[in-house]
Amino acid sequence: MSKFLRILLLSCAAISPLLYAASPAEQHVAEAVKAPGLSVVHLWAPWCSNCQAEMKSGGWSKMIAENPETKFFFVSIWNAGEDGRAMLKKFQIGDQPNVTIVADSGPRRGDDKIKRFLDLPVSWIPTTWIYKGGDLRYALNYGEVSFPVLQQFLKDSNSEWSHSSETATN
Repeated sequence: MSKFLRILLLSCAAISPLLYAASPAEQHVAEAVKAPGLSVVHLWAPWCSNCQAEMKSGGWSKMIAENPETKFFFVSIWNAGEDGRAMLKKFQIGDQPNVTIVADSGPRRGDDKIKRFLDLPVSWIPTTWIYKGGDLRYALNYGEVSFPVLQQFLKDSNSEWSHSSETATN
């Protein structure tokens, strides 16, 4: 490979993240997860059978009700800008004060399909991320969430811990 081609490829790789423009939905969620409390970002689509199964279980509505201090962001992706609000409402999600529903404007397929959100890769839905004060605490990236596990992750994310009390054992 010629030196010029290598330099060109490296230059393109270096500037490609700079060319990425966050959607209005992503900008909104990025700002909101910086709040001091817990935030759950759930990437989903109404047409996705795994997402539908999560909704049908009632786990999300129960999780939202049991965690009123936690902010929940339902971000519809790969759904041509539709937010899926009607489906969420069918499963008693959306009228709670700690729920925000937004949609990414990108398509389901093709080059314009969203591949990153909040600077994290997106390759599968549903995807669920837990933030505290802008810091990612947990990322569940590949499929339906277990709600008892999600509840434990919320509890763990709210706990204070440090390594200062640990002692070395040799």
